[in-house]
Amino acid sequence: MRVHLGSDHAGFDLKTHLVRALVADGHDVVDHGPVAFDPVDDYPPFCLRAALAVSREPGSLGVVVGGSGNGEQIAANKVPGIRAVLAWSEETARLGRQHNDAHVIAVGGRMHSAEEATGFVRAFLAEPFSGDARHQRRLDQVGRWESDGVLPPLPEGHPADPA
Repeated sequence: MRVHLGSDHAGFDLKTHLVRALVADGHDVVDHGPVAFDPVDDYPPFCLRAALAVSREPGSLGVVVGGSGNGEQIAANKVPGIRAVLAWSEETARLGRQHNDAHVIAVGGRMHSAEEATGFVRAFLAEPFSGDARHQRRLDQVGRWESDGVLPPLPEGHPADPA
């Protein structure tokens, strides 16, 4: 599988470790940078490129890494059509794919050991989307919101919508 990676300075060491591990696992890895440690670099240039590459290459997945993974996840989610999830366990990584058909996993390099984070990424890459109707229905609602800005209807009997 093609896997696109990007990070910032805080995620650089973990990204470098993940590149080696994923290549050893047989994945076709594209490292969108940074290519050298710079203590003041920012995540958007690298993480946006990794997510954009995933959006342009159906069937590929992405990994973005920072100190916490939060900003990197936010950046990846700004790329149209991308769903990025922040994982803090193998279970949250699997559920991101299984329930949300996520394309990108974000991991905090300062939050987990390299071994733990590698387990999250491997679980994410190995897990398919379940295709369950309830999960697809929810993804369709979000997709419609993204395309037309119309909120999904509330359930019958729900109090008036404050929006």
